[in-house]
Amino acid sequence: MREEQHRDEFAAATDRILAGRAADGDAEAFAALVRRYAPMMSAYARRILPGTSEIDDVVQETFITAWEQLSTLERPEQVKSWLMRITSRKAIDRIRATKVHSDFQEVEISVPQASDPPRRAEASAGVAALGEALGELPDRERQCWVLREIGGHSYEEISEELGIPLSTVRGQLARARKHIIVRMEEWR
Repeated sequence: MREEQHRDEFAAATDRILAGRAADGDAEAFAALVRRYAPMMSAYARRILPGTSEIDDVVQETFITAWEQLSTLERPEQVKSWLMRITSRKAIDRIRATKVHSDFQEVEISVPQASDPPRRAEASAGVAALGEALGELPDRERQCWVLREIGGHSYEEISEELGIPLSTVRGQLARARKHIIVRMEEWR
């Protein structure tokens, strides 16, 4: 009973409180962060590493790193974006280490929930067309596009994570966007 009360208390706690307590060594507060963000981190890792069995490993490595470095987090209220950056870096490290050429047709992009079947079918077809357009991009352009448009990373974060100059990130994104705009023209 006491454990359930504790879980309920943590479920309602803010990220700032949980991260602060976890940084002080509170394993239960850290477990609450794991429960809160593991599904989102898995979905995000799956977008970067589609079709691989390494997604759970990436998430687990992210939480290990987070536990070890949580005391260095200057703004505990930003723990979510911090965890997502670590997830991104771990996933990209896997790509670099194994030279995986991701097939972005397997990227799970959610289809907006529509009430009528024709709209759902159209949305599904649009997502499939986007997957095909992404699959045609060179790996580096695709990685930049996914990190920016799906992951919400800044240009600086992409530059840092991929180890490429900021100007290269801009160029890769411009080329990727141009290709996608041309390929998705009929869906406008």
